[in-house]
Amino acid sequence: MAIKLAPCSESTLTDRYQTTIPDPIRKALGLNKRDKICYTIQPDGQVVISRVDQTQSDPIIGKFIHFLAEDIEKNPQHLKAISTDLVSHIQSLVAEVDFDLDAPLVDEDE
Repeated sequence: MAIKLAPCSESTLTDRYQTTIPDPIRKALGLNKRDKICYTIQPDGQVVISRVDQTQSDPIIGKFIHFLAEDIEKNPQHLKAISTDLVSHIQSLVAEVDFDLDAPLVDEDE
């Protein structure tokens, strides 16, 4: 089913500078609740709104992974296997914990 694009969609800013993204825009961008939006200011002053790719990498995590990779390369003697006792202990700690890796975080978790 093709999405009918409107030439212009409007929304109003609240007193707290918040707005609702109009339905045609949400549909065109494939936005759902809790999705992130990117606003890009063009040189001519126009603003482009786009959906943030959820697979976007975290620069801090990327730097940490790079640090680990360099350290492993420079000091391979520091690598040690995890003992079966430690694995068993960790498994016992989380055995009764139910979790869903695909469930969205609640506000308190973010």
